[in-house]
Amino acid sequence: MKFRYLFMLAFLCMLAACGRLSTAPQGVSLSLASFTENYVDVSIQLEGNVSEGYFLSATFTPPDGYHLYSKDIPLNGVDGLGRPTLLELTENSQIHAIGMLTESVKTMESNFEPKELSVYPHGAVTLSLPVELPAGDTWLDDTVKVTFMACSESTCKPPVVGKLVPILVPGVDVNK
Repeated sequence: MKFRYLFMLAFLCMLAACGRLSTAPQGVSLSLASFTENYVDVSIQLEGNVSEGYFLSATFTPPDGYHLYSKDIPLNGVDGLGRPTLLELTENSQIHAIGMLTESVKTMESNFEPKELSVYPHGAVTLSLPVELPAGDTWLDDTVKVTFMACSESTCKPPVVGKLVPILVPGVDVNK
């Protein structure tokens, strides 16, 4: 366990030296996790600063010719079709949401039934959640949940529902 924290500290020092991790007043821009599942690339980031606030974001990039579904459709889809694109905090998260989840692109009506099944245009979608970081000057283990499903005009990839993604988050005083 100590090795993990020493490794993370060394890694963060290297990021700061390379300019990938910036500190106040510009703020923080930190990659927390990334993975690919069912052909969708997902990256989770933390951005912001003390004076303007922090945002936990996830970018979902489906394969060419595929779309993702709106964050606003029901968890089980509409009539069992589709799954929402979501970034969620877990029940025991040390991060607290202080606003609503927003999307980088507007949804559009689907070209198929049911019409209530809103989709994003083909391509990447970023969801952002304004958050309050935990108190303190240490890094903490945490977990977020993601849900998504990518479909083309003729086929769908299997849905990913409530996938738990481990992240390491800074306390609000880490950058001071």
